[in-house]
Amino acid sequence: MKAIIPAAGLGTRFLPATKCTPKEMLPVLDKPVIQYVVEEALDPEEVDAAIIVTSPGKPELLSYFQPDRSLEALLRERGKAGYADAVAHAGSMPVDFRYQYEPRGLGHAIRSAADACAGEPFLVLLGDYVVPAKDICDKMLEVSRAHGGASVIAVAPCAPDQVDRYGVIAGDFVGTLEGYEGAGETEPGAVWRIGGLVEKPSPEAAPSNLYIVGRYLLSPLVMELLASQQPGKGGEIQLTDAMARSLDREAMYAVVIDPLSGYDTGTPSGWIATNALMAASDPRFAGEFWAAVDERGGLER
Repeated sequence: MKAIIPAAGLGTRFLPATKCTPKEMLPVLDKPVIQYVVEEALDPEEVDAAIIVTSPGKPELLSYFQPDRSLEALLRERGKAGYADAVAHAGSMPVDFRYQYEPRGLGHAIRSAADACAGEPFLVLLGDYVVPAKDICDKMLEVSRAHGGASVIAVAPCAPDQVDRYGVIAGDFVGTLEGYEGAGETEPGAVWRIGGLVEKPSPEAAPSNLYIVGRYLLSPLVMELLASQQPGKGGEIQLTDAMARSLDREAMYAVVIDPLSGYDTGTPSGWIATNALMAASDPRFAGEFWAAVDERGGLER
């Protein structure tokens, strides 16, 4: 199974920082955002490679995931074996690339990797969402196995008055993951059968308050439908449009996750908050992080 990671966007909201550095290469602690996503994608035993879909104007991504023997050797000569090991790890992961030559939407980006999937189910992980526990893909795979290999997406609850910011699901609560027995229908571990996908509904018209969080396990049918998908909102080929079409031919499920299980790094404020929150909880950095904060009088809202 392949995991597709779309990473072709311009990073406009981070300009001018992303003028020369792709937003996926911005660091969270000591690794770029994209490495967290790749490591998460490769964590399930079913996945044998990650496919990054990028644009030709981002050679830094390709360079980062290639071996750099000279740098490794230099670091080892200087007694920095830990850094050398980190560089070697980044260059040894099974990562391949496909290119999206025109910015025609998420669905078009996913379709650009169709040849790598070879008619098999595939994962999609949006490249600006970091999940330290790396457990969402395994939960989707568990639900899929329980329902005959069906497509599964990850969803999370939001406040009812915020549904107009997201794509939300319609459907029925059908059970829970093993170990989550007794969970309510919008609590982590709940499983839904999807009856429809609604993009940014008004609070009054929303079929639920469960929004798609950027992790998908999709069937070959969805990839097939993307080949004929017509442009939708914004004149782009939308992944959710192909997913909605697939509902006429096969079942799709959703698993509810804790909305705090991941970090959204897609905006400057989100990226800053991710760094601060992860630094505060990582024993490698927490001491010096809080010392630096305290030196300046602490944090005030």
